[in-house]
Amino acid sequence: MTTKGVAGKRKPVSRKAKAGTPWTVADAKAHLSTVLEKARTEGPQTITRNGKETAVVVGIEEWERKTRRKGTLADFLFNSPLRGSEIDLERVPCEPRDIEL
Repeated sequence: MTTKGVAGKRKPVSRKAKAGTPWTVADAKAHLSTVLEKARTEGPQTITRNGKETAVVVGIEEWERKTRRKGTLADFLFNSPLRGSEIDLERVPCEPRDIEL
């Protein structure tokens, strides 16, 4: 959420004003423990700089869930629904381009 500031420019509303609004860098610095706790219990916390979204703080459980490997490329190919379908995947013939070294 934003409000009109000086000369009609938009500025972010402080997190303290309304739940769910982004944190300014200054507010996030001043209330880092709160930002971290809310990231852990309520979900990602957005931080803005000069009114633009700059960073997101997420709890470690969500980070691990989002970045966890779901298997290897070999697992993916082995479990593909196209495995055994006998699709003819032919490489498009093309000449290598000339380069100067």
